[in-house]
Formats: sequence, C-alpha cells, structure tokens
Amino acid sequence: MAVLTLGVSFSRASPAENAVAGQEQADHAKELQQLRPLADEGNAIAQFNLGVMYDVGRGVAQDYAQAVHWYRLAAMQGHAAAQFNLGGMYAQGQGLPQDFVRAHLWFNLAAVAGYAGAAKNRNSIARLMNPQQIDEAQKMARACQQRNFNECD
Repeated sequence: MAVLTLGVSFSRASPAENAVAGQEQADHAKELQQLRPLADEGNAIAQFNLGVMYDVGRGVAQDYAQAVHWYRLAAMQGHAAAQFNLGGMYAQGQGLPQDFVRAHLWFNLAAVAGYAGAAKNRNSIARLMNPQQIDEAQKMARACQQRNFNECD
C-alpha cells in the first residue's frame, strides 16, 4: 500500500506480509473474531493484522486511530512491519497528529530490523526535517531500543 505526502511517497506493509491465513476474499468477520482475542492477549502478529484491517477498512469501518493503536502495540514488541506502518501513520498524520520526528523514529527502528523499504522511507522523511529534528529522532530511536521498545513515543 503506497501513501503520498508533501510530494514524497511512503509505503506501508500490506496485510499479505503477515497474514494469519492466506485468504484474499475471506470472511472478514470470522477473521476479526479470530484475531481479536489473540491481539488482546498480546500476539504481535494479530495486533499488526488488526491494525491493517482498521487502516484499510477491511471487514471493519476504516479507523486510523484504531490502526495506530494496534500498530503501536505490535511495534512495541519489535514487530518490524508494525513499526514501519506506525512510521507511515505519523508521516501522514493519520489517526494522530503528523510528526516527522516520530515517523523517522519508527522508520529507523524498522530499518534496523531489516524491514524492506524502511530505510528509504526514513531517508525520504529526513529530507523534510531539519538537522535538530533528525538528531532528536535518532536519539529517541536509540533510547527506544535500549528500553526494549517501551515508552518509545
């Protein structure tokens, strides 16, 4: 899924990248029933997939704030695709105020984890930031890693 902001394109991870079941035209209500208890128990993959469902409105009403909620829970467990998508939400200001520092932070963490496209998005967002903002984002990313992804933003 590609997203465009201020002339810079940001992509987000698609549901197929961590799908619980490979079902393109699946019964989304059943998918939601299966994912929700797992997500509530702290399963990062289920949390990520719920985030995608709310992000794109698959089987639920599109709700960016809910997408951010579920992406954040998975991202704080080190889920790289969720970190990547959370960076995209901050870059776009979807479900929360636009914040390039936090977008850079999450793209950077996803890049360190080896997530494809994360370094490109981090570098694209950096072109929209001043040196002090980049420095702040890098410090926040290091602190986040040291705290094992707790209290990152």
